[in-house]
Amino acid sequence: MPTLRVCSLYPDLMNIYADRGNIAVLRARCEWRGLGFELSSSGLGERLDPESANLFYMGGGQDRDQVAVAEDMVATKREALHAAQERDAVILAVCGGYQLLGSSYQLGDERLPGVELVDLFTVREAGPRLIGNCAIESDLGGGPRVIAGFENHGGRTYLGANTQPLARVTRGFGNDGSSGFEGARYRNAFGCYLHGPLLPKNPAFADHLISLALERRYGDGSLARLDDALELMSHEEAMRAS
Repeated sequence: MPTLRVCSLYPDLMNIYADRGNIAVLRARCEWRGLGFELSSSGLGERLDPESANLFYMGGGQDRDQVAVAEDMVATKREALHAAQERDAVILAVCGGYQLLGSSYQLGDERLPGVELVDLFTVREAGPRLIGNCAIESDLGGGPRVIAGFENHGGRTYLGANTQPLARVTRGFGNDGSSGFEGARYRNAFGCYLHGPLLPKNPAFADHLISLALERRYGDGSLARLDDALELMSHEEAMRAS
């Protein structure tokens, strides 16, 4: 039976705004289709097996937790994440996790290292936090698709030449409040600032990630259709709030 194997990174520390709900959605949408689902985790001081999952996930955290995670992630997981990326495993990171996909996060005089999976960097600049409901438009899945969520971040993230934005901002602030773009994608790594949590409000995005992960593992990412009436109602409510 095709099985989605998910590894959650630092689930005890990187889980604000109910980000753990993203794991629950991945599990449910697999089980509703009769697909297998396995969940593992890797925390502080724990080495990461790059073959342990076909989807790696990390949520957002408070600044003090992100400081601890940044150093540990470089020391214990950087090489494994690069190995996983080389075999096209799917990686999803939200907010603080997204910032750590890049080269660094500059917090005043303190520079947090990133794992350099994606060509981007983040700076805590003068100015207000970027807070509020957000709507972004992406071409994931072959056509325009609106993704809704909630953002709350003090960092401004800037993408390098080799990195595509995840989406165009239609409402909200996005990466830096001025570029008009939100998130990043490189190969099968996806990062964004949208909490809420992200996937319950956006079932099509959840399915896109599941499909990619299963395709890389089994050569077939086709998914049976689900009755998403409730999920689509949630999406519409999120859009109205944005």
